Amino acid sequence: MDPSRPGSNLPARPSGSPAPAASARPKVQQPKPQALANRPGPSAILVSTRQKGNPILSHIKLLPWEYADIPADYVVGATTCAMFLSLKYHRLHPEYIYSRVKQLAGKYNLRLVLVMVDIQNHEDSLRELSKTSIINNLTLVLCWSAPEAAHYLELFKSSENAQPTAIRTQQAQSYKESLVEFVTVPRSINKSDAASLISTFGSLQNAINAQPEQISAVPGWGEKKVQQWCSAVREDFRVEKAKKSSARPAQRRAQLPPVDVDDNPDQNMDEEDEEEAILRAVLAESRKTAASEAAQTSEPQTGTRQPEELSEGIAAALARLRENGG
Repeated sequence: MDPSRPGSNLPARPSGSPAPAASARPKVQQPKPQALANRPGPSAILVSTRQKGNPILSHIKLLPWEYADIPADYVVGATTCAMFLSLKYHRLHPEYIYSRVKQLAGKYNLRLVLVMVDIQNHEDSLRELSKTSIINNLTLVLCWSAPEAAHYLELFKSSENAQPTAIRTQQAQSYKESLVEFVTVPRSINKSDAASLISTFGSLQNAINAQPEQISAVPGWGEKKVQQWCSAVREDFRVEKAKKSSARPAQRRAQLPPVDVDDNPDQNMDEEDEEEAILRAVLAESRKTAASEAAQTSEPQTGTRQPEELSEGIAAALARLRENGG
Protein backbone atom coordinates (compact mmCIF):
# COMPACT_ATOMS: atom_id res chain seq x y z
CA MET A 1 0.00 0.00 0.00
CA ASP A 2 1.32 3.38 -0.96
CA PRO A 3 1.59 5.60 2.15
CA SER A 4 0.99 8.74 0.10
CA ARG A 5 -2.48 7.63 -0.86
CA PRO A 6 -5.39 8.86 1.30
CA GLY A 7 -6.78 6.43 3.80
CA SER A 8 -3.43 4.92 4.57
CA ASN A 9 -2.54 4.37 8.24
CA LEU A 10 1.18 4.86 7.65
CA PRO A 11 2.63 8.35 8.04
CA ALA A 12 3.24 10.17 4.80
CA ARG A 13 6.82 10.83 3.74
CA PRO A 14 7.71 14.46 3.74
CA SER A 15 7.95 15.93 0.32
CA GLY A 16 11.35 17.43 0.97
CA SER A 17 13.00 14.27 2.40
CA PRO A 18 15.26 12.38 -0.01
CA ALA A 19 14.46 8.82 -1.03
CA PRO A 20 16.52 6.10 0.73
CA ALA A 21 19.65 5.14 -1.13
CA ALA A 22 19.82 1.78 -2.82
CA SER A 23 23.17 1.04 -1.09
CA ALA A 24 21.44 0.92 2.29
CA ARG A 25 19.75 -2.35 1.36
CA PRO A 26 21.61 -5.56 2.41
CA LYS A 27 23.44 -7.29 -0.43
CA VAL A 28 22.47 -10.81 -1.31
CA GLN A 29 25.55 -13.06 -1.61
CA GLN A 30 25.24 -15.64 -4.34
CA PRO A 31 26.72 -19.08 -3.61
CA LYS A 32 29.95 -19.90 -5.39
CA PRO A 33 29.65 -22.60 -8.06
CA GLN A 34 31.29 -25.84 -7.07
CA ALA A 35 32.77 -28.41 -9.40
CA LEU A 36 30.71 -31.55 -9.55
CA ALA A 37 32.49 -34.76 -8.72
CA ASN A 38 32.88 -37.36 -11.41
CA ARG A 39 29.94 -39.65 -11.51
CA PRO A 40 30.84 -43.14 -10.40
CA GLY A 41 30.48 -46.05 -12.78
CA PRO A 42 27.44 -48.24 -12.87
CA SER A 43 26.75 -50.09 -9.64
CA ALA A 44 25.76 -53.24 -11.52
CA ILE A 45 28.00 -55.82 -13.13
CA LEU A 46 27.81 -55.45 -16.90
CA VAL A 47 27.36 -58.77 -18.69
CA SER A 48 27.81 -59.37 -22.38
CA THR A 49 24.98 -60.97 -24.32
CA ARG A 50 27.38 -63.78 -25.23
CA GLN A 51 27.09 -65.02 -21.64
CA LYS A 52 23.37 -65.81 -21.83
CA GLY A 53 22.80 -69.24 -20.33
CA ASN A 54 26.05 -69.25 -18.35
CA PRO A 55 25.36 -70.86 -14.93
CA ILE A 56 27.55 -68.19 -13.28
CA LEU A 57 24.76 -65.62 -13.67
CA SER A 58 22.38 -67.57 -11.43
CA HIS A 59 24.93 -67.39 -8.58
CA ILE A 60 25.49 -63.59 -8.69
CA LYS A 61 23.17 -62.61 -5.84
CA LEU A 62 24.98 -60.00 -3.77
CA LEU A 63 25.19 -57.40 -6.55
CA PRO A 64 22.89 -56.54 -9.45
CA TRP A 65 23.89 -57.29 -13.03
CA GLU A 66 22.55 -56.29 -16.42
CA TYR A 67 23.25 -57.05 -20.06
CA ALA A 68 25.28 -54.54 -22.07
CA ASP A 69 27.03 -54.26 -25.41
CA ILE A 70 30.64 -54.65 -24.29
CA PRO A 71 33.70 -56.28 -25.91
CA ALA A 72 34.51 -58.28 -22.77
CA ASP A 73 32.30 -60.87 -21.08
CA TYR A 74 32.00 -58.96 -17.79
CA VAL A 75 32.83 -55.43 -16.68
CA VAL A 76 33.39 -55.17 -12.93
CA GLY A 77 34.86 -51.67 -12.80
CA ALA A 78 35.64 -48.56 -14.77
CA THR A 79 38.98 -50.03 -15.86
CA THR A 80 38.49 -53.73 -15.03
CA CYS A 81 37.00 -56.41 -17.24
CA ALA A 82 36.82 -60.20 -17.18
CA MET A 83 36.53 -62.90 -19.81
CA PHE A 84 35.17 -66.35 -19.11
CA LEU A 85 36.89 -69.44 -20.50
CA SER A 86 36.13 -73.10 -19.97
CA LEU A 87 39.10 -75.44 -20.37
CA LYS A 88 36.83 -78.01 -21.99
CA TYR A 89 35.83 -75.45 -24.62
CA HIS A 90 39.42 -74.19 -24.91
CA ARG A 91 40.63 -77.69 -25.76
CA LEU A 92 38.15 -77.86 -28.67
CA HIS A 93 38.61 -74.24 -29.81
CA PRO A 94 42.09 -73.02 -28.80
CA GLU A 95 41.84 -69.96 -31.07
CA TYR A 96 38.82 -68.52 -29.22
CA ILE A 97 40.70 -66.78 -26.41
CA TYR A 98 43.16 -65.14 -28.84
CA SER A 99 40.37 -63.63 -30.91
CA ARG A 100 38.70 -62.29 -27.77
CA VAL A 101 41.92 -60.65 -26.59
CA LYS A 102 42.25 -58.85 -29.91
CA GLN A 103 38.74 -57.43 -29.50
CA LEU A 104 39.71 -55.74 -26.23
CA ALA A 105 42.36 -53.62 -27.98
CA GLY A 106 43.78 -52.31 -24.69
CA LYS A 107 40.55 -50.74 -23.43
CA TYR A 108 40.97 -51.87 -19.82
CA ASN A 109 43.88 -51.61 -17.41
CA LEU A 110 43.08 -54.82 -15.52
CA ARG A 111 42.01 -57.68 -17.79
CA LEU A 112 41.01 -60.89 -16.07
CA VAL A 113 40.54 -64.33 -17.58
CA LEU A 114 38.17 -66.34 -15.41
CA VAL A 115 39.20 -69.92 -16.19
CA MET A 116 36.82 -72.75 -15.30
CA VAL A 117 38.90 -75.87 -14.61
CA ASP A 118 36.45 -78.57 -15.75
CA ILE A 119 38.85 -81.21 -17.13
CA GLN A 120 41.15 -83.69 -15.43
CA ASN A 121 44.42 -83.20 -17.31
CA HIS A 122 44.64 -79.43 -17.16
CA GLU A 123 48.38 -78.89 -16.70
CA ASP A 124 49.27 -78.40 -20.37
CA SER A 125 46.34 -76.09 -21.05
CA LEU A 126 47.09 -73.91 -18.02
CA ARG A 127 50.76 -73.75 -18.96
CA GLU A 128 49.81 -72.49 -22.40
CA LEU A 129 47.35 -69.95 -21.00
CA SER A 130 49.96 -68.70 -18.53
CA LYS A 131 52.34 -67.89 -21.36
CA THR A 132 49.53 -66.19 -23.27
CA SER A 133 48.57 -64.09 -20.23
CA ILE A 134 52.14 -62.87 -19.74
CA ILE A 135 52.47 -61.81 -23.38
CA ASN A 136 49.04 -60.12 -23.59
CA ASN A 137 48.99 -58.51 -20.11
CA LEU A 138 46.23 -60.74 -18.73
CA THR A 139 45.59 -62.05 -15.22
CA LEU A 140 44.45 -65.65 -14.82
CA VAL A 141 41.92 -66.46 -12.10
CA LEU A 142 41.20 -70.18 -11.70
CA CYS A 143 37.89 -71.51 -10.38
CA TRP A 144 36.48 -75.00 -10.07
CA SER A 145 32.75 -74.24 -9.81
CA ALA A 146 30.16 -71.70 -10.95
CA PRO A 147 29.55 -70.30 -7.43
CA GLU A 148 33.26 -69.69 -7.02
CA ALA A 149 33.45 -67.83 -10.33
CA ALA A 150 30.44 -65.68 -9.37
CA HIS A 151 32.08 -64.88 -6.03
CA TYR A 152 35.19 -63.58 -7.81
CA LEU A 153 33.09 -61.26 -9.98
CA GLU A 154 31.24 -59.93 -6.93
CA LEU A 155 34.52 -59.46 -5.07
CA PHE A 156 36.15 -57.42 -7.84
CA LYS A 157 33.04 -55.28 -8.30
CA SER A 158 32.64 -54.58 -4.57
CA SER A 159 36.33 -53.60 -4.33
CA GLU A 160 36.12 -51.16 -7.23
CA ASN A 161 36.23 -48.01 -5.06
CA ALA A 162 38.02 -49.54 -2.07
CA GLN A 163 41.07 -47.80 -0.66
CA PRO A 164 44.48 -49.51 -0.52
CA THR A 165 44.25 -49.43 3.27
CA ALA A 166 41.47 -52.03 3.11
CA ILE A 167 44.00 -54.79 2.45
CA ARG A 168 46.93 -53.24 4.31
CA THR A 169 47.87 -54.73 7.64
CA GLN A 170 47.24 -52.49 10.63
CA GLN A 171 50.28 -51.50 12.64
CA ALA A 172 50.20 -51.64 16.42
CA GLN A 173 49.46 -48.22 17.88
CA SER A 174 50.24 -48.88 21.56
CA TYR A 175 52.58 -50.93 23.69
CA LYS A 176 49.77 -53.29 24.67
CA GLU A 177 48.93 -54.03 21.06
CA SER A 178 52.59 -54.64 20.26
CA LEU A 179 52.86 -56.97 23.21
CA VAL A 180 49.79 -58.95 22.17
CA GLU A 181 51.11 -59.13 18.61
CA PHE A 182 54.42 -60.53 19.88
CA VAL A 183 52.83 -63.15 22.13
CA THR A 184 50.47 -64.38 19.40
CA VAL A 185 53.28 -65.23 16.98
CA PRO A 186 52.92 -68.99 17.71
CA ARG A 187 49.94 -70.26 15.74
CA SER A 188 47.93 -71.82 18.55
CA ILE A 189 48.12 -68.73 20.83
CA ASN A 190 45.31 -66.20 20.30
CA LYS A 191 44.67 -62.73 21.73
CA SER A 192 42.73 -63.98 24.75
CA ASP A 193 45.60 -66.33 25.62
CA ALA A 194 48.02 -63.42 25.35
CA ALA A 195 45.87 -61.27 27.65
CA SER A 196 45.70 -64.02 30.27
CA LEU A 197 49.46 -64.60 30.05
CA ILE A 198 50.27 -60.91 30.50
CA SER A 199 47.81 -60.48 33.37
CA THR A 200 49.22 -63.54 35.16
CA PHE A 201 52.93 -62.65 34.99
CA GLY A 202 52.68 -58.86 34.75
CA SER A 203 55.53 -58.40 32.29
CA LEU A 204 56.97 -60.03 29.21
CA GLN A 205 60.24 -60.79 30.97
CA ASN A 206 58.50 -62.79 33.67
CA ALA A 207 56.49 -64.68 31.04
CA ILE A 208 59.64 -65.59 29.12
CA ASN A 209 61.58 -66.69 32.22
CA ALA A 210 58.66 -68.66 33.65
CA GLN A 211 58.91 -72.42 33.84
CA PRO A 212 56.54 -74.64 31.84
CA GLU A 213 54.79 -75.70 35.07
CA GLN A 214 54.03 -72.06 35.86
CA ILE A 215 52.77 -71.32 32.34
CA SER A 216 50.47 -74.34 32.37
CA ALA A 217 48.66 -72.75 35.34
CA VAL A 218 47.54 -69.84 33.15
CA PRO A 219 43.80 -70.12 32.33
CA GLY A 220 43.26 -71.43 28.80
CA TRP A 221 46.82 -72.64 28.32
CA GLY A 222 47.09 -76.32 27.52
CA GLU A 223 50.06 -78.55 26.95
CA LYS A 224 50.34 -77.71 23.24
CA LYS A 225 50.34 -73.95 23.81
CA VAL A 226 52.87 -74.23 26.64
CA GLN A 227 55.19 -76.31 24.45
CA GLN A 228 54.99 -73.90 21.52
CA TRP A 229 55.55 -70.87 23.72
CA CYS A 230 58.56 -72.37 25.50
CA SER A 231 60.15 -73.51 22.24
CA ALA A 232 59.57 -70.06 20.69
CA VAL A 233 61.20 -68.08 23.53
CA ARG A 234 64.02 -70.54 24.25
CA GLU A 235 65.04 -71.55 20.75
CA ASP A 236 68.36 -70.22 19.49
CA PHE A 237 68.45 -67.58 16.77
CA ARG A 238 68.92 -69.09 13.34
CA VAL A 239 71.87 -67.49 11.60
CA GLU A 240 72.45 -68.50 8.01
CA LYS A 241 76.11 -69.03 7.32
CA ALA A 242 77.55 -67.58 4.15
CA LYS A 243 78.22 -70.17 1.49
CA LYS A 244 81.90 -70.95 1.20
CA SER A 245 83.43 -70.24 -2.16
CA SER A 246 84.28 -73.35 -4.12
CA ALA A 247 87.40 -71.69 -5.56
CA ARG A 248 89.51 -71.72 -2.42
CA PRO A 249 93.17 -70.64 -2.79
CA ALA A 250 95.59 -73.47 -3.28
CA GLN A 251 97.83 -72.32 -0.44
CA ARG A 252 94.99 -72.45 2.06
CA ARG A 253 94.10 -75.96 0.95
CA ALA A 254 97.71 -76.99 1.30
CA GLN A 255 97.71 -75.86 4.94
CA LEU A 256 94.84 -78.14 5.88
CA PRO A 257 95.91 -81.18 7.88
CA PRO A 258 95.57 -84.59 6.17
CA VAL A 259 92.50 -86.63 7.05
CA ASP A 260 92.99 -90.27 7.97
CA VAL A 261 90.25 -92.60 6.79
CA ASP A 262 91.70 -95.93 7.87
CA ASP A 263 91.74 -97.35 11.36
CA ASN A 264 95.57 -97.48 11.59
CA PRO A 265 96.98 -94.00 10.88
CA ASP A 266 100.61 -94.96 11.59
CA GLN A 267 100.53 -97.68 8.96
CA ASN A 268 99.05 -95.27 6.43
CA MET A 269 101.80 -92.73 7.11
CA ASP A 270 104.52 -95.39 6.62
CA GLU A 271 103.03 -96.56 3.33
CA GLU A 272 102.64 -93.00 2.05
CA ASP A 273 106.25 -92.16 2.97
CA GLU A 274 107.49 -95.25 1.17
CA GLU A 275 105.47 -94.48 -1.96
CA GLU A 276 106.71 -90.89 -2.00
CA ALA A 277 110.30 -92.10 -1.72
CA ILE A 278 109.80 -94.46 -4.66
CA LEU A 279 108.25 -91.71 -6.76
CA ARG A 280 111.12 -89.36 -5.93
CA ALA A 281 113.56 -92.02 -7.02
CA VAL A 282 111.69 -92.49 -10.30
CA LEU A 283 111.75 -88.76 -11.00
CA ALA A 284 115.44 -88.50 -10.17
CA GLU A 285 116.26 -91.39 -12.47
CA SER A 286 114.21 -89.89 -15.30
CA ARG A 287 116.06 -86.57 -14.94
CA LYS A 288 119.41 -88.36 -15.14
CA THR A 289 118.33 -90.20 -18.26
CA ALA A 290 117.13 -87.00 -19.93
CA ALA A 291 120.39 -85.21 -19.06
CA SER A 292 122.52 -88.02 -20.51
CA GLU A 293 120.52 -88.08 -23.73
CA ALA A 294 120.86 -84.30 -24.08
CA ALA A 295 124.63 -84.53 -23.63
CA GLN A 296 125.04 -87.25 -26.28
CA THR A 297 123.36 -85.28 -29.03
CA SER A 298 123.42 -81.56 -29.59
CA GLU A 299 121.19 -81.51 -32.66
CA PRO A 300 117.49 -80.73 -32.11
CA GLN A 301 115.22 -83.68 -32.61
CA THR A 302 112.56 -83.31 -35.29
CA GLY A 303 109.53 -85.38 -36.05
CA THR A 304 107.97 -87.90 -33.76
CA ARG A 305 110.10 -89.55 -31.09
CA GLN A 306 109.87 -93.30 -30.77
CA PRO A 307 109.15 -94.63 -27.32
CA GLU A 308 112.34 -95.90 -25.65
CA GLU A 309 112.78 -98.64 -23.13
CA LEU A 310 112.88 -97.65 -19.48
CA SER A 311 116.15 -97.70 -17.69
CA GLU A 312 116.87 -100.36 -15.10
CA GLY A 313 116.44 -97.92 -12.14
CA ILE A 314 113.04 -96.69 -13.33
CA ALA A 315 111.83 -100.21 -14.05
CA ALA A 316 112.93 -101.39 -10.61
CA ALA A 317 111.22 -98.48 -8.89
CA LEU A 318 107.98 -99.08 -10.74
CA ALA A 319 108.13 -102.79 -9.93
CA ARG A 320 108.47 -102.02 -6.20
CA LEU A 321 105.55 -99.58 -6.45
CA ARG A 322 103.36 -102.25 -8.05
CA GLU A 323 104.30 -104.79 -5.42
CA ASN A 324 103.43 -102.46 -2.59
CA GLY A 325 100.17 -101.45 -4.26
CA GLY A 326 99.16 -105.06 -4.82
